[in-house]
Amino acid sequence: MAAKKTTNEQVVLNDYESVIIFTPVLSEEQLKDAVAKYRSFITDNGGEMVHEENWGLTKLAYAIDKKTTGFYIIYEYKAPAEFVAKFELAFRRDERIMRFLTTSLDKHAQVYNQRKRNGEFNQNKKEKQQEGK
Repeated sequence: MAAKKTTNEQVVLNDYESVIIFTPVLSEEQLKDAVAKYRSFITDNGGEMVHEENWGLTKLAYAIDKKTTGFYIIYEYKAPAEFVAKFELAFRRDERIMRFLTTSLDKHAQVYNQRKRNGEFNQNKKEKQQEGK
């Protein structure tokens, strides 16, 4: 957990991860605008971005609103506890979002995400592919 000082009180920032599935009918520009909107929403409300990942257009496990694909975006961020309710309310009001999930990250999840970003997993697979070339 990180702490951010404002005046004499201390605001505790918790670690969160939000997975958002945008509708596949969006153009690239519309998707970029939506992603930028939610990135700035985090920073404008006292949060800080840790990592953002775009999985692109991905097949869904089941159809949602007769759509079988969606644009997956993952935000990892630090924010005050009351922020999540405002963030999810914005998701519910946005017709471009089909589904979303926000989870609180414990210290083990933070370490796992950092190791994943550093490419520490699937090292054997990469080595075998390089040997095969």
